[in-house]
Amino acid sequence: MPESKFEHDKLAAMKTHPLRRIFLGRALRNERLEGELLPKKIALPIFASDPLSSVAYGPQELIMILGLGGLSFLAFAPGIAAMVALLLTVIVLSYRKVIQAYPSGGGDYEVAKVNLGRGASLVVAAALLLDYVMTVAVSISAGTDNLISAFPDLAPYRVHMAVGFLVLIFAINLRGIRESGVSFAFPTYIFITTVFVMIGSGLYKVFVLGETLVTTSSDYEIHGVHDFLENPTQAAVVLLLLRAFASGCSALTGIEAIANGVPAFKEPKIKNANITMVAMGTIAVLMFLGTTWLALTSGVKYLEFPDQLNNQAQLDQFLTSPQQSLMAQVGIAVFGNNSLMFYILQAATAAVLLLAANTAFNGFPLLSSVLSRDGFAPKMLQTRGDRLVFSNGMLSLAGAAGALILVYQASVTGLIQLYILGVFTSFTVGQIGMIVHWRRGIKNKTVSNKEAFSGLLINGLGAFMTSSVLIIVTLTKFTHGAWLVFIIMPVLWVVMYETNKYYIEVDKEIQLRPDMKFGSKGDYAIVLMDKLTAPQLKALDYALSSKHDRLEVVHIAVDPIRAESFAKEWEEYGIQVPLRIIPSPFRDFGAPLSEYLTEYRLLHEQQRMSIYIPKYVVGHWWEHIFHNHRANRIRKQLMYVRGAMIVLVPWRLESAEKIDLFSRAPLPGDVRRGEVLRSSGQMRRHRGEDNKVITMVAKKDATPDDILDLDND
Repeated sequence: MPESKFEHDKLAAMKTHPLRRIFLGRALRNERLEGELLPKKIALPIFASDPLSSVAYGPQELIMILGLGGLSFLAFAPGIAAMVALLLTVIVLSYRKVIQAYPSGGGDYEVAKVNLGRGASLVVAAALLLDYVMTVAVSISAGTDNLISAFPDLAPYRVHMAVGFLVLIFAINLRGIRESGVSFAFPTYIFITTVFVMIGSGLYKVFVLGETLVTTSSDYEIHGVHDFLENPTQAAVVLLLLRAFASGCSALTGIEAIANGVPAFKEPKIKNANITMVAMGTIAVLMFLGTTWLALTSGVKYLEFPDQLNNQAQLDQFLTSPQQSLMAQVGIAVFGNNSLMFYILQAATAAVLLLAANTAFNGFPLLSSVLSRDGFAPKMLQTRGDRLVFSNGMLSLAGAAGALILVYQASVTGLIQLYILGVFTSFTVGQIGMIVHWRRGIKNKTVSNKEAFSGLLINGLGAFMTSSVLIIVTLTKFTHGAWLVFIIMPVLWVVMYETNKYYIEVDKEIQLRPDMKFGSKGDYAIVLMDKLTAPQLKALDYALSSKHDRLEVVHIAVDPIRAESFAKEWEEYGIQVPLRIIPSPFRDFGAPLSEYLTEYRLLHEQQRMSIYIPKYVVGHWWEHIFHNHRANRIRKQLMYVRGAMIVLVPWRLESAEKIDLFSRAPLPGDVRRGEVLRSSGQMRRHRGEDNKVITMVAKKDATPDDILDLDND
């Protein structure tokens, strides 16, 4: 055994494939989990990068939708932006209450499960899972969009770049929470600093120097879309304003991630999570309002349809070059086109948008592990990988987000229509659940009246505002693609419900019952043989050493002539073990054997049955081509025979003997399955102490007691 944790870690690293170790790092011990917990300065960029980065596309979507009504509608932008900021503030305060009451990491899901029941909790879970997937797809697409704004020649490679960024972020997250946090902290803080410098510079130029901010689209002459011009009724105006507000609310996504990630914080967890929540909310509100003001002051236009332009020259220019993002246009207005600060802003914006996906890569696996623990998701989502992260959850998230990026061709405008419905569903249900929590606390006197009334006020206001936004978002986005969400969420709900139903049924099947009887009466074993070889006699030797009550050798007669020849060989060899030949008219090995064992089981219900099957073990992957893998196929069929126990007896070929089995490149799950037990150093020491390799073969005319140990290990 290793003498220290350090030595154990070194041995673990030796068992890791070199490429795997380079990209993911060496495996970590369970005791290192505490060291992976996050301080506030690292938790902020990990859990808050999504709402912080949304300043890059929230104001952009708001101005784009208002532009559909013409230039005059941009006058509504400040009021709508203020409403978004107010809503963000209320939600931040609401989630401080959630963190304090439910710090286990379930967030809105935990709140709904405890206070509203299983059905409501699954609604929240489906909404959050979908929103996390959308966060990754939208953030990466927006980051790619900002990169193209700085380097237009990259436009044809939009999808390729987005998929590449997704793979990169996925790989970084697989290295572990702390390492991904350190990797993402620097660009996030650079982005925050650069945006505040931009806002401060803009304020200074406008109010101190008296300059007029101008950007590339300041002189665009735009008009309302054709349908709106034909029907400028009061209802149409209100609907357009509501749609702009709904699009601006995309800046609120990801706020719940801190409440879902409380277990990842260092102690004191609740205090640190609440401080991080307040810091995130303050920064997000200031950046959102400041960027929106700069965009309006500099005359930024961001168009959904090219035919909104009146000027033909401007239209031709618009059609020949990709539209610059709002952040790029504001950067040009404040810092100047092609200036150093402009490129720093674009690089930081692209980086933080890409890294905003990290919020989901932390929230999705945590939530899916909680769902798995409660029986609503596959158990594999609870498994921590080599780096102590929920790697299966991350893989599921990356696959789903990658599919959306490919389907929507990394279009922010296309993806944004599916966005925020999920998060506002979870917001609303979670706030209603908190109201029930405080009311029950007052009734049971488990919380003070002051705390309860404060919670009722904040969460009540939050429930009213988020439910109102949910209705607005549903009405304004449904026909623009959000209808798909109303299909996906119910499907997810049903899948989780049926998963839980399946686990409940399995638990009922495997639980102990008063009428259960243990202890078999009788013991029957067979050794499957095809021809007389050392591996097959080794299997017979193992069966004999187990002292079964009854033992037979079984030969499946796929070839009658070969079966007759084998019977003669067996008789001539003289081993005193009965031989049974089972006919197989359709040349199948597993089916006739399964039928025979099933019939035997019906006649001898109290007997246990052991089936010994010899199996070759090879040392090189290409050697598998030259063997028929019959043992594996038979084993799979026999697994369905009640009362059958399958014993695979390995025979290691010479190529396998030359390979240090414990220093081979491990496969996924090897360690958890116990297939990598010792280090290569321990293996060599073991072979040095006992260098004997027994290769004796059973002699002709041997009795069962004369069969020698054919252990070729």
